[in-house]
Amino acid sequence: MNLERIIAVRTGKTVYRDGDQVIKLFDNDYSKADILNEALNQARIEETGLHIPKILGVSMIDGKWAIVSEYIKGKTLAQLVEENPDRFDEYLELFVDLQLEVHSKTSPLLTKLKDKMNRKISSADLDATTRYELHTRLEGMPKHNKVCHGDFNFSNIIITDEGVPYILDWSHATQGNASADVARTYLLFWLDGNMEGAEKYLNLFCKKSDTAKQYVQKWLPIVAASQSVKGNPKEREFLLSWVNVVDYE
Repeated sequence: MNLERIIAVRTGKTVYRDGDQVIKLFDNDYSKADILNEALNQARIEETGLHIPKILGVSMIDGKWAIVSEYIKGKTLAQLVEENPDRFDEYLELFVDLQLEVHSKTSPLLTKLKDKMNRKISSADLDATTRYELHTRLEGMPKHNKVCHGDFNFSNIIITDEGVPYILDWSHATQGNASADVARTYLLFWLDGNMEGAEKYLNLFCKKSDTAKQYVQKWLPIVAASQSVKGNPKEREFLLSWVNVVDYE
């Protein structure tokens, strides 16, 4: 395999392109279980019929684990928005439609969203009273089994030259309540500094899915707390502020 052309560098991994393949090479200290779980997630999502890069193999390269997938030629929605800011609303419409398509699927063997969130809240840098409140609120939320992406943002959508959208990065995929997935995307807009985009997104999603905005907002402190476990200190501080400003019911 040719590891000369780097197309992305992420925490703990480097992504290379070799012809019509993408090789995601993980650092030595990356959890083997997490790598294999990511490959398994991607294989399970393939079975739903969504447009995603097909997984071609899992192997070791120079003592490091690697996931090999199809290379999808095109531009991310993030690139397209940067090049055509006046078309933001049009791209947002496509973005929300794609997320609704994801939520229309089921994959019974995916990790349950609630289980993952409960584990993360238990590890969050919060006092016992707040953690108890969050666990209680999470337990009270309706249980669903929809496919949730877990990191649905403009950078994870590629539009091919033929105009076909593909959804990338299924490492955080779970099954559960779609409004938790929406809350996560809303917070990602905020983390990106796009507060106006966050509100536009939430309004559009709620309108298209006939979901009460207040219902998604109920998920925000739960999602923020569970996401605060990873990421850099600045992000963690921001996410925990969403937990602390909430009046618990």
